[in-house]
Amino acid sequence: MLKKVLVHTKRSMKLIIVISIAFLFIVGFIASFYKVSYSVNIDGEVIGYTDNKSKLQEQINNYIENGESENTAFVQVESLPEYNICLLKRDVSSDDNKIFDMIKSDGVTYYRYYAILENQEEKAYVSNFSEAEEIVNKLKEKNSSNIENITISEKYETELKEMSNVDETITKLYVEPNKVMVASNNNSNNKSSYGTVNTATNISSTKVSLGVSLIKPVTGIISSRFGARSSIRSSAHTGLDIATAKGTPIAAAASGTVTFSGWKGSYGYLTVITHSNGVQTYYGHCSKLYVSVGQTVSQGETIASVGSTGNSTGPHLHFEIRVNGIAYNPQSYLY
Repeated sequence: MLKKVLVHTKRSMKLIIVISIAFLFIVGFIASFYKVSYSVNIDGEVIGYTDNKSKLQEQINNYIENGESENTAFVQVESLPEYNICLLKRDVSSDDNKIFDMIKSDGVTYYRYYAILENQEEKAYVSNFSEAEEIVNKLKEKNSSNIENITISEKYETELKEMSNVDETITKLYVEPNKVMVASNNNSNNKSSYGTVNTATNISSTKVSLGVSLIKPVTGIISSRFGARSSIRSSAHTGLDIATAKGTPIAAAASGTVTFSGWKGSYGYLTVITHSNGVQTYYGHCSKLYVSVGQTVSQGETIASVGSTGNSTGPHLHFEIRVNGIAYNPQSYLY
């Protein structure tokens, strides 16, 4: 019995050896004509072959993440390749470069850069946030009068803008600070004035539609009403006096353009803002003026400080509303 088992085992071993030799011969024969490769498929269509799928995929991944420019945020590729193992004749070269070029031609590059905006309008572009921050900080150091309107916006676009030099951008955006007129008393020698202003005593007790929405320039106590007469003025009062502490910020009642800024006789230091529809607002007896003629201001923006300059008996704001030169009662619209 044992002898039969040994004979059977011996025959089996011979058979296994023969089969192994035959397999190795077949494998060797195939290997001499073919190599193991990978077919590369996109959307089910074979676009080429690669001998090293890891290396090719790493190249594709790097391109998607970094693109070919330092400003590339990412590359959007609709369809990524799939790999299937296969045998390829040894004389057939892999198509790595062709495959990679096809991937690139299908990709959409998104660029990241930073826009410098003034009043929400894009003025310049820089490559990175540190450059944008440097521009803003240097404008602050130079006390550029438009610094409050300068902002930074991160942008992602398929078209890369022309990048600007930091120093050139600072020069382009810098606006010389407005000269602040300061009055320590009514006899100050700094009595310059700029622009034109109508101070005629043309008043009307009626109410007209302004077409402009107003806010209170200051809060305080009304110390003299529209049309009032007193010993300190030669005619009827053309505005409304609001008493409050010296130095209190005065806000623009509405957005508009400064058309007068400076000393104006009994008004003391005066700012006039021209709005639409022939509407103007006057801010008199100021201690400081923060805006200049030609400057555009927003509603609520600080334009001056309360004072007691000109023909005044104490710190207050003289506030007028004029339409086409005629003064109307501010209390018909505010206070």
